[in-house]
Amino acid sequence: MSKFSYNQWILAIITIIVGLNLRPIMASISPIVPVLADAIGINNQTAGLLTTLPVAMMGCFALLGPRIQSRVSEYIGILAGLLAIALSCGYRFFADSTLLLLLTSLIGGIGIAIIQTLMPAYLKRIAPDNASVFMGLFTTGIMAGAAISAATTSPLEGVFGWNIALSIMAIPAILAIILFFSGMPHIKSSRNGYLPLPIKSKNAWLLMLFFGIGTGAYTLVLAWLPLSYTQLGWSRDASGALLSILTVAEVVSGILISIFIKKYTDRRKPLFVTLSLILVGLILLIYIPSKLAFLTVIILGLGIGALFPLSLIIALDYASNAKQAVTLLAFVQGGGYLIASVFPFMAGVLIDASSELTGAWIGMIIGVLLLFTICNKFSPQDFVVRY
Repeated sequence: MSKFSYNQWILAIITIIVGLNLRPIMASISPIVPVLADAIGINNQTAGLLTTLPVAMMGCFALLGPRIQSRVSEYIGILAGLLAIALSCGYRFFADSTLLLLLTSLIGGIGIAIIQTLMPAYLKRIAPDNASVFMGLFTTGIMAGAAISAATTSPLEGVFGWNIALSIMAIPAILAIILFFSGMPHIKSSRNGYLPLPIKSKNAWLLMLFFGIGTGAYTLVLAWLPLSYTQLGWSRDASGALLSILTVAEVVSGILISIFIKKYTDRRKPLFVTLSLILVGLILLIYIPSKLAFLTVIILGLGIGALFPLSLIIALDYASNAKQAVTLLAFVQGGGYLIASVFPFMAGVLIDASSELTGAWIGMIIGVLLLFTICNKFSPQDFVVRY
């Protein structure tokens, strides 16, 4: 990081700002679910859908990443994705029904999917020697956006109402459009076709499963952690603040990954530490959630915050050029987000059925134990993805 040139620092800042816009459309819902229930009558399953739909859109459109990249430059595609996010956030100012909120989630999810699919290839193209560092910064920006949204939505709702609280994140999206357009290099993508998705590679499927379960943990906590604490008697603002603390811990963890990841050619070492943190955090969340609330969310945040960028960095490790990066990341993120999209919705079903989240956290523990098994296979020498 200290060896960055001036231009690279500019690219790093813009990369973070782009990432800031990829989670508020989801993270802003959970802190004000009770308000939305009173205002437009949503239930917990519908609230879960407001997270599930954009995540599912991420998956569906990510699978089209190679086709998109072969027809539209990464630069133009990322700008289009930012525009979709700005429009979807802005339109929430006028939303007065559950259907309109779901529509904005769909449109925003498409924009997020396009950016998340093309950004790794774009970073691989403009900074091939520091792609893993920039990916760490990009994912750090993503988690920082969730932190800002989680911390501000409930207070903004109290002052301005829920429509403004949900729509105000259109402002940083517009800022990102301006900065990306003016500050990032417009390098034309290759137009000589695209690689097919590596569906015949067993290891590609393992990368997808790993990313999907890990992201499922992220979306589950993002969607339901505040409600879990309001059920324990915490206020809406305090519960939202816990989610904010968790996402701040994620940001810190993501920054640390960006700084130190190049020192670990064997990614399994930081991955084992990361998964252990998530496991401990989930156990605390089940058995002593209130007494050790701050410690619990910090541990969870450090673990989830490291797992998300590591999952993408590992996939990027097995792509030797931008074209391979697009097709592998499309496959890993596409299938992975479809897997992850099930988690918040199923948790909503469990809440409506049993009025508590313990079953969801236990299911996540089982998922983390599976990730330990998959992680062990990521040998730098023996693990190969065939295209």
